[in-house]
Amino acid sequence: MSNLTKEDILTILTATEADIAKYLLEVAQYRENNLITYSKNIFIPLTEICRNDCGYCNFKKNPDDPKAIILKTKKEILSELKEAEKQGCKEALFTFGEDADEEEIVQLRLKEFGYEKMIDYVVDICQMTLDETSLLPHTNGGNFSYDDLKRLKEVNVSMGLMLENSSSRLMELPAHNKSPGKNPKLRLETISNAGKLKIPYTTGILIGIGETKEEIAESLIAIKDLYDTYGHIQEVIIQNFTPIPGIEMENWPKPSFLDMIRTVLAGALLFKDSDVSIQVPPNLNRDTAQIFLLCGADDWGGVSPISPDFVNITSPWPEIDELEDLTIDAGFELTERLCVYDKYINGEWLNDHLLEKISKLS
Repeated sequence: MSNLTKEDILTILTATEADIAKYLLEVAQYRENNLITYSKNIFIPLTEICRNDCGYCNFKKNPDDPKAIILKTKKEILSELKEAEKQGCKEALFTFGEDADEEEIVQLRLKEFGYEKMIDYVVDICQMTLDETSLLPHTNGGNFSYDDLKRLKEVNVSMGLMLENSSSRLMELPAHNKSPGKNPKLRLETISNAGKLKIPYTTGILIGIGETKEEIAESLIAIKDLYDTYGHIQEVIIQNFTPIPGIEMENWPKPSFLDMIRTVLAGALLFKDSDVSIQVPPNLNRDTAQIFLLCGADDWGGVSPISPDFVNITSPWPEIDELEDLTIDAGFELTERLCVYDKYINGEWLNDHLLEKISKLS
């Protein structure tokens, strides 16, 4: 396992000139192959209602907004899934605002559909996806209780939740001061419970929202500790804050290109002795994406030919052909993966029904 200390990571996060070149060479030395992966998916927001109100968010909608997705019907969802199937997608990414059913308008819609709670509806949507399509469900809907995660495990091949940052100090800043669900203790508990339940998991950090370099180092170490304990972290996302007109933090400075380079290097070197992928979203870094491959990133994440990135609506996905060109030009090879990594495709992590669905895609 990597033996990097917090001080080691801070040294990387403050590196300049020759030291950065040294870390680039070190990353290249540890790279096992030249493969860069991605998952071909459809991104489906079940509802845009959310109890959190993050300063950088453009996903959440007001319940009074006539354009807001209050709760998609099964018919709507299945139609989108079928179209994704035709486009060769293999992952169904389901997102929704955290604890959306605390809002009366969502409660009423759920009752209209015959459900009491959002978790009941989500489980049924994932089961419908497995029963009526070839797509594999991946749910990312905020914090869940242990019991809810246990139910979701049976109908998802993988799940995800961004840690964002492990520092409670950020709860006092515009990013999270109106978002109780972003309490890092809650998020670490959710990720830990996913590990206890052996759910293949995606997490990551968000940089540029007011955190210090020390807090970045602590956040990466917190994720590494969870991986060392449970082995369930399959990829770590290094995501940069992107200002969008109309959000509370629209005038907040975005992280520098150099800070992204340093952070990706730190993540890659921290996890160099594991088989955890480092992911950088290509749509948020279209002009600089190739550099992050040289810094140790080996995954582009989910990329959709059919749906936008609803969380970053102003940043369209690159076309797969464009992504392949970028990858090849940097000296690597693009290859498609499933939303569950190969090492988890066994009876220790997935039930027989999920394994059977995966085998039909292989």
